[in-house]
Amino acid sequence: MKYETIKQGIFIERPNRFIARVLFNEKAETVHVKNTGRCREILIPGVKVILEKAKHKERKTAYSLIAAYKGVTLINIDSQAPNQVVYEALQQGLLPQFGNLTRLLREVRFGNSRFDIYYENESESGFIEVKGVTLERDGMALFPDAPTERGAKHLLELAEAVKSGFKAHVFFLIQMKGPDRFQPNTIMDPKFTESLQLARNGGVEILAYDTVVREDSLIMGEPVEVDGF
Repeated sequence: MKYETIKQGIFIERPNRFIARVLFNEKAETVHVKNTGRCREILIPGVKVILEKAKHKERKTAYSLIAAYKGVTLINIDSQAPNQVVYEALQQGLLPQFGNLTRLLREVRFGNSRFDIYYENESESGFIEVKGVTLERDGMALFPDAPTERGAKHLLELAEAVKSGFKAHVFFLIQMKGPDRFQPNTIMDPKFTESLQLARNGGVEILAYDTVVREDSLIMGEPVEVDGF
């Protein structure tokens, strides 16, 4: 996926999870943060951040914070981007394990959940739930960076989809280059790890991929090893 209009800035502070104060154009501006997660190890005062200009002129904040540098590594934190990246990769045939797709839909309801992607190929149909990963420690990508009851619920619903005859996948998209492994963040959210294990035991497939991150784009990268089971 590609961003249309971007600017560089310097992060000042994050008064709440929805907004940040950023220095750009030689003055402090309030911007929208496109991620409600904590991102505490990324959004540190003084780091360089990337801003996307809002498409709607009537919006209160003219820009959204979509990425930040952690040292020399650029990390995309746009929580809406992972779904789009996986969807585009499927459209372009970059994920051959899903076969030759005959149908591809977004935001499809099953049971009490709405999954990110529904697909059909010549022999099967299935659901994909996409999780964007922004937390990295010592070469390990971790999810989540904050407790997520909703995320754990989705995993169990995926297992129910398998029981109903569908394929089901949870797709962890690491929004950076660098980590060569992924594992659930058990210390932060043991319930999520438990639900992920139950889902895997119930036939849900776990995938993790990194991404190629540029200031104006985010595209599918390479598979990353899944640890922790």
